[in-house]
Amino acid sequence: MSASINGKPGGSVPKQQVKLKRHLGPIALLFTAIGSIIGSGWLFGAYNASQIAGPAAIFSWLIAGIMVLMIGLCYAELGPMFPISGGVVRYPHLVWGSFASYSLGFITWVSSAAVPAIEVEGALTYATKFAPFTEAQRVSGITVHTLTPLGLLVAVALMAIFVVINYFGVLLFAQINNVLVWWKLFIILLVIAVFLVMAFGTTQMGNMDNFTTLGFAPSGASAIFTCIATAGITFSYLGFRQGIELAGETTNPKRNIPFAIIGSLTITAIIYALLQVAFTLGIPEHVLQSSGAWSHLTFTNDAGPLAALATLGGLTWLAYLLYADAIISPTDTGLIYTTIAARVSYAQGRNGNAPRWLATTNRHGVPHWSLFLTFIVGLIMFLPFPSWQQLVGFITSATVLSFGSGPLVVAALRRQMGDHVRPFKLPGGYTIPLIAFYCANLIVFWGGWAVNFKIFITILLGYILLVVFQFTGDRSIKPKLDFKAGALWLVPWLVLVGLQSWLMDPTSHPDLFWWAFITNAVIAVVVFFIALWAHLPLEKVQHYIEEAEEEAREEGPGVTV
Repeated sequence: MSASINGKPGGSVPKQQVKLKRHLGPIALLFTAIGSIIGSGWLFGAYNASQIAGPAAIFSWLIAGIMVLMIGLCYAELGPMFPISGGVVRYPHLVWGSFASYSLGFITWVSSAAVPAIEVEGALTYATKFAPFTEAQRVSGITVHTLTPLGLLVAVALMAIFVVINYFGVLLFAQINNVLVWWKLFIILLVIAVFLVMAFGTTQMGNMDNFTTLGFAPSGASAIFTCIATAGITFSYLGFRQGIELAGETTNPKRNIPFAIIGSLTITAIIYALLQVAFTLGIPEHVLQSSGAWSHLTFTNDAGPLAALATLGGLTWLAYLLYADAIISPTDTGLIYTTIAARVSYAQGRNGNAPRWLATTNRHGVPHWSLFLTFIVGLIMFLPFPSWQQLVGFITSATVLSFGSGPLVVAALRRQMGDHVRPFKLPGGYTIPLIAFYCANLIVFWGGWAVNFKIFITILLGYILLVVFQFTGDRSIKPKLDFKAGALWLVPWLVLVGLQSWLMDPTSHPDLFWWAFITNAVIAVVVFFIALWAHLPLEKVQHYIEEAEEEAREEGPGVTV
C-alpha cells in the first residue's frame, strides 16, 4: 500500500505490506458485532444489575440500549463515508488532526486491548466450579473472583490462541466467528425460554411476585442509571463498534455498516431485556427470603450466577450448557477484540501518531506487529485488574469516552462539508449527534470517580508516551500534531468531565445525582459547539479526507463471507 500518511512524503506505509482484505459480507459483519456484544457481559450483568437496581434493572438495559444506539447511529453515518479500518481512531483525525486522534485513539486502544483479558477472566470465573482458576476475595467492600496462578497460566494460553487465529487473517476469523455466534444466540435464547417456562409453569423457580416482594426499585430511581455504567450493562453493548473498526474489510460498506450497527444493537437490546425479566422470575422464593434484600442477593456458586440459578431450579442439563457457554461466549468475544485492538494500533500507525511498524501487515493482510503488541498489553491488564468485576468499569468508561468523539465528527463534517456524499445520513441535523454526545458524558459520569480517576491517569500516561515519540525517531515522517485544533475542545472536555466526576461522584455525593443531568447537559452543549468551531481549515480537512478515500479505494473489493 502506497498511500501517504497525512501527506508527508516520507510517511507512506511500507510498500512491501499486504493491504487489508475485504472479506466480510453483511451477515458476517452483523455476526461479528453480535458476537462481540454477546460476550461475558450477559453471564454476569443480570445478576449484578439485580443487586444494584432490583427488578427495575430491566429499564437499565433498555435505557442503555437506546443511549448506545444514539452513539452507534453517528458511526453508522461515518462508516459508509469513510470505510477504513480503525475508524473510531481515525475519524477525529479528519477534522482536528493528530493530537485529537492520538488522544482518543490511545484511550480506544487501551480499552480494546483490555477486553480479551476481561473475557478470559469471565470464562475462568465460571470454570472455577471445575478447577481453582479463581478465588473469592473482598476488594473495596465487594466480592471479586481473582485469578489464581493456575488461572493466570490458562489465561495467558487463551490470549495466545487469540493471536494465532488472528494471525492467519480476517477470513479465518470470520468463518470461526459465524459458527460461534449461532451457538451464543441459541444458548441465551434457550436460557430465557426455559427460565420463563419454569417460572410460569412450575414451582421450582420464582414467579411474578419476585418483582414486588423486596421492592421493584429498592435503591431508588438513581440506581437504575448508575447500574447502566457499573453492572456491566453498557459493557454488554459495546461490541457494536466492530461494524466500524472492520469497515475497511467489508464488501459493501454503504449497506453493511448501518445494517451491522443498528441490527446488532436492536437485536441484543431485546434479548438483554428479556434475559433480565427471566432472571428476576427465575430466582426461587426461598433465595429471596434468605437474602432479605436485592442488594444482598446471594446463592450457592453465584460466581457463575446463571448456571447456579439453573442448578437451583433443578435444571442441571442447562447449568452444564451454561458452563460450556461461559467458555465459548467470552472466548469468541476475546477473539474478536484481539482483531479490533490490532486494527486500532494499525490506525495509529497509519495516522503517524505511533511507530510505522504498527501499520505493516503480513501476507494474510493482518497487522501482525499490532497484533503482538495487543497480546502484551492484554497480559499487563491482568496485574492491576485480576478479576472481571474490577476491570468491567474501567473498560466501560474508557470505551464510551473514546466513542464520544464520533458525534462531534458527524456534526463538524456537516458544518464544513455538508455537500459531501453520505450513503447513510441521520435526520435532524445536529440533534442526534448532540444527544449522543450527552449520552456518552452521562455514562462516564455514572461510572463514578473510583473508576474514572484511573481513566485519567491512563490518559496522562498516553501523553507522556506521545512526548517521547515526538522526540525520538525520524521526525521527517511524523505529521504535524495540529495541537490547537484538537486541544481547544478536547482538553476542556476532559477537564470538565474529570472535575464533575470528582465533585459530584454518585457514591460520595448522592444528593447531587439529579443535578448532574443538568451539569452534564451544560458540559455537552459547550464542548459540542467549541468542537464545531475549533476544526482544521477546510483545505486540510479535504486533504485528510482524500487520503482516507484513497485508502478505501486501494483496499478494493473482495470475497463475501
